[in-house]
Amino acid sequence: MKSLTRLFLFAVLFSVAPLPGREAVTAEILEVKKIWDAGGHNAFTDLIRWQERWWCTFREADDHVGGDGAIRVLVSDDGAAWRSAARLTETGIDLRDPKLTVTPVGKLMLNCGGSVYGGTKVLKSRQSRVLFSDDGSKWTAPRLVLTEGEWLWRVTWHDGVAYGAAYDSKTASNAPSGPEWLLALYRSTDGVAWDLVKKMEVAGRPNETTLRFEPDGTMLMLVRREGDGRMGQVGRAKPPYQSWTWQTSNHRFGGQNALRLPSGEWLVGTRDYTGIKPGASTGARTMLARLLPDGKLDPLATFPSGGDTSYPGMVLHEGKLWFSYYSTHEGKTSIYLAKVAIRGG
Repeated sequence: MKSLTRLFLFAVLFSVAPLPGREAVTAEILEVKKIWDAGGHNAFTDLIRWQERWWCTFREADDHVGGDGAIRVLVSDDGAAWRSAARLTETGIDLRDPKLTVTPVGKLMLNCGGSVYGGTKVLKSRQSRVLFSDDGSKWTAPRLVLTEGEWLWRVTWHDGVAYGAAYDSKTASNAPSGPEWLLALYRSTDGVAWDLVKKMEVAGRPNETTLRFEPDGTMLMLVRREGDGRMGQVGRAKPPYQSWTWQTSNHRFGGQNALRLPSGEWLVGTRDYTGIKPGASTGARTMLARLLPDGKLDPLATFPSGGDTSYPGMVLHEGKLWFSYYSTHEGKTSIYLAKVAIRGG
């Protein structure tokens, strides 16, 4: 991480117009460190603080798609020195996009996708999995959830209930005008048995979806799309989450995550496709932005990144944003951890 990473390690500082009565939000990248590159392709991170330690998870495989991907779980006492706590595998299955949450009884929960490629790079089947741990090292065997084809991409616990949006692309074609993809909102009290809340009416091939909550229970939904202009969709609904209002963002989403500041402002980490032609595989970067009331994103900072990148984990701890992500800007797809000073809002 000597060349391009150092180039980015100046004080990156941006500001945007504040909400009425608030100081403008600024983000200053304080530090970026590569924390793992042992796998051939290391990608799709998540980050959590649990039991007074840091936990970072991601997929290890030979390439972005295909093969039998494994889930790596790292642990750190101080966020500086990291060690492997677990490597999770399932024979014949590509385990992908792990996400970490803490259940109401204090267990660490990991949800991920399980894809079957059968020695090819063509997806043959897929179903979501969940695993649980008391110590972050020993995990239960992967348990199948929902139905074949559905991918419960991220889980969020709120008031003792787990919520997640699952997408199903098994009817998809590669043509821009091909069949629509399905998106559905689910809830669970144990992370294993899931009940349908609502079939979402989101056009444009919705897929990766992050859910977050306001203190009053309002649900925020950030949806990546692969059709209809590809711009992200931002939805909001109050309990029981049947009536939704939608806004179209000014940015495409990719591996998006969101975090609410104490001030009520929302930060979004996502892949930045600015200036990238549709279908291009290089040139994207990972950025941090402020979510505006109209659903648009105002960029705050761009991390040392490039090519195959994004999928951040985000934790606010002692006044700093801890931000994990993956990137290929130094040649090998590796895992990075950044610390960011957030001010204002």
